[in-house]
Amino acid sequence: MEKKDNSLLKFSSISELHQVLGVQKPLHPLISLVDNTKMSVDKYYLDRSFTLGFYKVSYKFSENGKMGYGQGYYDFNEGGMMFTAPNQVLFTDSDAEYQGYTLFIHPDFLRNYPLAKNIKKYGFFSYDTNEALHLSEKEKTLITGLMNNINDELNTSIDEISQDVIISYLEVLLNYSNRFYKRQFITRKVVNHDLLTKMEDLLENYFNTQNTLTKGLPTVEFLASELNLSPHYLSDMLRNLTGQNAQQHIHEKLIEKAKEYLTTTNFSVSEVAYQLGFEHSQSFNKLFKKKMNVTPLGYKQSFN
Repeated sequence: MEKKDNSLLKFSSISELHQVLGVQKPLHPLISLVDNTKMSVDKYYLDRSFTLGFYKVSYKFSENGKMGYGQGYYDFNEGGMMFTAPNQVLFTDSDAEYQGYTLFIHPDFLRNYPLAKNIKKYGFFSYDTNEALHLSEKEKTLITGLMNNINDELNTSIDEISQDVIISYLEVLLNYSNRFYKRQFITRKVVNHDLLTKMEDLLENYFNTQNTLTKGLPTVEFLASELNLSPHYLSDMLRNLTGQNAQQHIHEKLIEKAKEYLTTTNFSVSEVAYQLGFEHSQSFNKLFKKKMNVTPLGYKQSFN
């Protein structure tokens, strides 16, 4: 039996990917819209990890099949949108049978447009698959309409205005997606409150068990991993829920514990910094003063 090649596949051009997907050559070398039902992938490329040198926006609304991303799977039984940035590791399930559309956008297509820089502000390009965007019927109609508009423009004779028009549609699509994600944070408010409580417990336990002495300061990556979320999704969720991102929540807990040490123990400021996981007490002093408008020593002395 021939051994399966598990090496990572890398696609730098959209044309190259189209060949593997078994679909016609893209109408434009730097952007394409693919009907997923038209894909016919050679079995050699199935169940393989791969990276793309371009952005990928997928809308799936089929009845079965999975798409893998990172270490997890997202079940498309409910349908949804996924956004991935260039060079993220992806993989597909060979049994996947899903309907929908996939938009591929090479960074060079955005060059010389503000979107080339602004696209990095859309945090959902770094979300995990279990954090996909789920759409209402009205939202589905709007998103598919925008994709159809892009497809119509690609099928129109290319002229000097074509790229401007497509960029405009892309900006609208991304802005609506951003709005819908904010709506999703609201509709999942009960679930998100549970996650917030769990995160607070994680931070409390981290400091109380003095993990700071062996592992250093808690990080956003640590919290996200413990909550089975991506760091970007965790911060965006918290920002919508509390007005603060994950790093700010960590700093808030740090200051809370610092005040506790400064007022209830005989630790020096350097010892407090060490207990909290700081490598350098100067960094602790700077953060404390920024948050409290007084130095740790000044705060400690005010209680004596």
